[in-house]
Amino acid sequence: MSAISRRNFIKVTVLATATGTLTANNQAQTNTVQEKKSAAPALAVRETLPKGKIGNLEFSRLMIGGNLLTNFMHSRDLDYVNSLSSNYNTDSKILETFRLAEEYGVDTIITHANPRVMILLKKHRYEIGGKLKWIININCSLDKELKIFTEKSKQAVDDGADGLYLFGCSADSLAFHGKVEMIAKTVEIMKEHKVPAGIGAHDLNVIKVCEEHKIPAEFYVKTFHHLNYPTAPKGEQQKHSNMEIPGYWCSNPEETIKVFKTVEKPWIAFKVMAAGAIQPEEAFKYVFENGADHILAGMFDFQIAEDVRLAKGILSNLKRDRPWHS
Repeated sequence: MSAISRRNFIKVTVLATATGTLTANNQAQTNTVQEKKSAAPALAVRETLPKGKIGNLEFSRLMIGGNLLTNFMHSRDLDYVNSLSSNYNTDSKILETFRLAEEYGVDTIITHANPRVMILLKKHRYEIGGKLKWIININCSLDKELKIFTEKSKQAVDDGADGLYLFGCSADSLAFHGKVEMIAKTVEIMKEHKVPAGIGAHDLNVIKVCEEHKIPAEFYVKTFHHLNYPTAPKGEQQKHSNMEIPGYWCSNPEETIKVFKTVEKPWIAFKVMAAGAIQPEEAFKYVFENGADHILAGMFDFQIAEDVRLAKGILSNLKRDRPWHS
């Protein structure tokens, strides 16, 4: 990476002050941006990235993640990191991040439906003229009816979502408790909106169960990274599919590679840098070479150009056993 990167972000970033407040009336702002929709100019694009098709839409092989923008960074025991990020990523900075992502060919963001970010995504699209696609993850609690999931899915698509998927933590829990029929029902609900419908996971068992029961998801969003970094779990520290301390989100990368060789659906890999423990060039190469069709990467605005350069270089000279499935 360049001299300024997320990996040395703490050393070189000067805190900015939050410069905007959220509107008290989300519906009123939605109406306003919809009114301006037709007048919004298109943004310029200076770089292109290879793309893959999921459903009837094309998505860039490198996508931008939402955790850095929604103050949900995985920072192990560094409690101040989310506060630092939230002060840096003001509303104007997030809009600048959207603009730069699109300018450099990153045409898709994946995030949960955080109210602030959804307002800014609508502003970027309907006022500024952005074409960034949104894939929104929807939570489904084990102890609640599917009614809430249905309502959230509809709201996301009404707001402009181009794709939906079941939140990984939800799918992990449902699969663990044997609620396969609920996973299948969420896919059915999402498909009613005529957008690509997927399933997220940290636990590889989710993918195994979905494939075994032929759940008709159109793509998977599954964690994937190697365990060759200093703070990776050692021996008995590896107790679950993912943990914050020690920080890991893919407990069995070799098995993940093996399982996905049999999966014929697009795979969007996330947590590929193990929340900053692995350098992007190493992470991108490992993940693309070992079968992922797309990478979801958290990026601050100043990282986008370099991460795109790395991804393009890796994709231009890639050897992999698993065929592209998007």
